[in-house]
Amino acid sequence: MRILLLTHAFNGLAQRLYVELTGRGHAVSVEFDIADSVTREAVELFRPDLLVAPFLKRAIPEDVWRRLPCLVVHPGIRGDRGPSALDWALREGERAWGVTLLQANAEMDAGDVWASESFPMRQAAKSSLYRREVTEAATRCVLAAVARAQDASFRPEPVDPADPAIRGRLRPPMRQADRTIDWAADDTATVLAKIHAADGHPGVVDEVEGLRCRLFGGWLEPQPPRAGRPGELLATRNGAILRATRDGAAWISHLKAETGAPAIKLPAAWVLGDRLRATAEWPVALDAPPDAGGFRELLYFERGPVGFLSFDFHNGAMSTSQCRRLAAALQTVRARPTRVLVLLGGTEFWSNGIHLGTIEAAPNPADESWENINAIDDVCLEILSFKDKITVSALRGNGGAGGAFLALAADEVWAREGVILNPHYKNMGNLYGSEYWTYLLPRRVGDDGVRRVMGNRLPIGARQAAALGLVDAVLDADAATLTEAVTERALGIATADDFHARLAARNARRDADESARPLAACRAAELERMRLNFYGFDPSYHVARHRFIYRTPHSWTPRHLAIHRHVRGRPPNSSISEF
Repeated sequence: MRILLLTHAFNGLAQRLYVELTGRGHAVSVEFDIADSVTREAVELFRPDLLVAPFLKRAIPEDVWRRLPCLVVHPGIRGDRGPSALDWALREGERAWGVTLLQANAEMDAGDVWASESFPMRQAAKSSLYRREVTEAATRCVLAAVARAQDASFRPEPVDPADPAIRGRLRPPMRQADRTIDWAADDTATVLAKIHAADGHPGVVDEVEGLRCRLFGGWLEPQPPRAGRPGELLATRNGAILRATRDGAAWISHLKAETGAPAIKLPAAWVLGDRLRATAEWPVALDAPPDAGGFRELLYFERGPVGFLSFDFHNGAMSTSQCRRLAAALQTVRARPTRVLVLLGGTEFWSNGIHLGTIEAAPNPADESWENINAIDDVCLEILSFKDKITVSALRGNGGAGGAFLALAADEVWAREGVILNPHYKNMGNLYGSEYWTYLLPRRVGDDGVRRVMGNRLPIGARQAAALGLVDAVLDADAATLTEAVTERALGIATADDFHARLAARNARRDADESARPLAACRAAELERMRLNFYGFDPSYHVARHRFIYRTPHSWTPRHLAIHRHVRGRPPNSSISEF
């Protein structure tokens, strides 16, 4: 089929649908929802059989939805209507929720149902639920609907609001008045529910140490260091702040200042600055038990001869200080008497490379870019320097840019089914990239593969990545069972009869590679190109970063996505389409 994805942005769900649909042989083009006239033009140019809207903030024009089936992903159960579906589900403590695929009509979220899926709710942030449960359910719904669209006998089901089996209802947009935290009256569970329901967007407006700001990233602290007045700052940890509640304490990882610059989401301690002079850092041990609770970015645990290192950084972005802490953690676990080290990355994202937010907020973004790229290169070098352990990158979540190449530093790369990779830098102002990619990528995909990967601007799925050679194994496990699947596979490596022979062969290859071209030479050549990106006459990287961080609305859809806008006779980017 010819399928047009109409979306406000090419977010994680839109990318997942693009990968799944193109992987099944459908012709897919993307148009950003910029204006009704642009949507009409896209439909006229592409002449799709079906329009799928994974992420919209406006209604589809009537003349478009009357012309062809337009299916809208709604993150709510049957009958649910309104733009704050997940927000209300979290605030009201729903135990089960779902996704409904609706046919657009004259009323928002009131069209006939093409498919629906349900899932149990976790105590988690809205953004986490969206990236995991909602994305998986929406993908199943869209694939089912595409199959049904090719069945002439299929008829979508209308929703009868009077049906007692329909739990969903029309609810208004959630406003800041619905999110306001009363620190004196709200218990910890209520505080966290309000922050979770606003996570990602729009945040909870509040005041911290005299600064009006928005709160993001709530974490329960089961054992605060001391009692305090509700709302009082008790401690900091790796950029997060701990605030007392009526009956305990809660961590807040990020803030966005309402006044002053920069008005972007940043680690809470960075935003508060000197206001934290009297607040002490409360560290947590790298090997503290996984179930200890509280906010933490680094976690190490062992299962027999296998060690696991998780680095769960917000949105997968790795700042200079985070990279340095991770490099230090790798040095620590190097001394452990294990045979295999599994790098788990984060639960939502494996890694997305350098932290564009802290770079944008720095006094000199070019200097901070330079510090950050060198710090993440140091992390790669630590992984490449392991001598007595087999290293594995186990991707639980998506990876992009430098984060995707960071995974390649390990001896093996495993990915969960459904993981999306963007192993390229071009979309960020034609960055050249570092992370030793000029060494790591050719040894996996060869010279032809390097050109395909680095020239590509499109997302690829785990199966496509395996076909390219970027991934060694795709694990058919969901987020809940992935760790066990990874553990079983890693234990197999650690206890295999050929473990020592395999280790020796790996070290011999690394020594031979070092003799042929030292890693230091690869790094120096990459960084020389990156220096031009950061300090050269072409400002493309700085402009692209600024637009990305401040979420500047798109004025047009990139041509590598909108294949319907290519000049006749010039094919779209198809460097990996055969995979």
